[in-house]
Amino acid sequence: MTDMHSTLRQPSAFLPVAMSLVALTLVLGNIALFGIARQADEGAAAHIWQLLMALQIPIIAFFAIKHLPRQPKQVSLVLAIQILCALIACAPVFLLRL
Repeated sequence: MTDMHSTLRQPSAFLPVAMSLVALTLVLGNIALFGIARQADEGAAAHIWQLLMALQIPIIAFFAIKHLPRQPKQVSLVLAIQILCALIACAPVFLLRL
């Protein structure tokens, strides 16, 4: 368990999860404030969401390349958590066609 805890403490492990949660909060907050009506322009929230989601890719790749050879079991679990969080952040955008 301490191996998993030390793996999760790596910035490249928790940053993508945090970025996904911020992206999800941004989408849900935008829906709460403005509804799901289509807008002519995407707006700042959409651009920030896109940046948060896109910037996760190199961080996740770095994490996998650096840590996967040394701790495959723990790193695979963290990678699964990172991917799951990214999919959860993408779900409202795709389901509501925002």
